[in-house]
Amino acid sequence: MKITFAEGLAKAIYESLAADPRVVLIGSGFMGLNVAARQMLEPALREFSDRILVTPVSELALAGAGIGAAACGQRPVVDLSTGSFIFQAFAQVANEAANIHYMSGGQTSVPVTFYSLAGMRGAGASQHSHRTQAMLGQVPGLQIFTPGGAEDAYGLLKWALLESQNPTVFISHSLLLGETAELDPGAPMLPVGKARIRRTGRDVSIIASSIMVPRALAAAQALEREHGVSAEVVDLRTIVPLDRQTVLQSVARTGRAVIADECHRSFGVAAEIAATLAEDGLASLKAPVIRVAVPDVPIPFSPPLEAELTVTAEKIAAGALRVLGR
Repeated sequence: MKITFAEGLAKAIYESLAADPRVVLIGSGFMGLNVAARQMLEPALREFSDRILVTPVSELALAGAGIGAAACGQRPVVDLSTGSFIFQAFAQVANEAANIHYMSGGQTSVPVTFYSLAGMRGAGASQHSHRTQAMLGQVPGLQIFTPGGAEDAYGLLKWALLESQNPTVFISHSLLLGETAELDPGAPMLPVGKARIRRTGRDVSIIASSIMVPRALAAAQALEREHGVSAEVVDLRTIVPLDRQTVLQSVARTGRAVIADECHRSFGVAAEIAATLAEDGLASLKAPVIRVAVPDVPIPFSPPLEAELTVTAEKIAAGALRVLGR
């Protein structure tokens, strides 16, 4: 069946609440300001109201409550709303949740999920447009999930809520909520930490995650249609764990790499992938790696200025043509 990204999230939340009484929702704004998407959560909010906490705006306290509940045997998901708001809870997320298993000598697990709507969404300006996956990837002990498709929104969130034994930051994107994909509920999910080849190709590998996945696919279609270029699209799905092997295998087939990343160019996810290719895949490369990322500046409120910084399908395609010497 075909579902939207938002339907995948709502389905994962509903089924997790139904499957395990330990699943608790701390907050309920998972769809941000998208009214149509929020309505998809209504069945879960109605049927499991005794396990849904309506919360004040206090991210540090909410994250701490989620960590404590997880340490006591619950499986909470903490809605931190806009991605930038995780900064208010950083002490709990990065210095408590990530460290408890290690600091307790493996005696205590904290399977808490921190849900966040991150990314450049349009007029979010510098305080509401952060893409936090790269900086969170610097925190050992955290899992970072960045699905780029509706089926992975469903599968990865449900896995985090029902099966994970580690703290997870699940990074959604408001511009993905309407994206659709086929979902076979009975089919096994691609393992956590395994990248997905969204499109096979022979000339260049485009490596992407989150909102960059549909834009990379659009770029690949345009490259083939307008230039006869066969582009392979690799959807990372998760930043931690990171499937370096699939990236290296893809680039070994094509010989060229373009990395599409909504993080800032410096110290971003693209920088880590480029470093991996330099260290372990240099012999496969026929040309230098190209990063298509956001410049190292604050995100402006002005729509035309924001558009100038946004990584688009056109910019990804241009990067692919450049790596091909065209």
